[in-house]
Amino acid sequence: MNKRELGNNGEEIAVEFLKKMGYEILHRNFRCRFGEVDIIAKHGDVVVFVEVKTRKSLKFGYPSEAVTRTKQKHLKKVAEYFSQRRDAKDCMFRFDVVEIYMNARNEVIDINIIQNAF
Repeated sequence: MNKRELGNNGEEIAVEFLKKMGYEILHRNFRCRFGEVDIIAKHGDVVVFVEVKTRKSLKFGYPSEAVTRTKQKHLKKVAEYFSQRRDAKDCMFRFDVVEIYMNARNEVIDINIIQNAF
């Protein structure tokens, strides 16, 4: 499984995980000129921008560590763009990170959600 397939697989797993936690999925892979966000969902009355990080090893650190300050800035700009275009200016929003750990057989070992990650 290459990096792209691993990421896509992780996003599928994250969507199912979030649905079980009561999130309503609004968009997947939302793109605009400022960047891309993996999942946009509603959790209660909050619009949530979710970044999914899937890893098979901690060799390069925890998955959430890959959401750098630069990535956070891009995600914030995407969120602003989305809220202006979708007439959601008055909505509360937050940023969550879903970390997915898989083994060599592509089986999920653990899923961790960091709500309000930044």
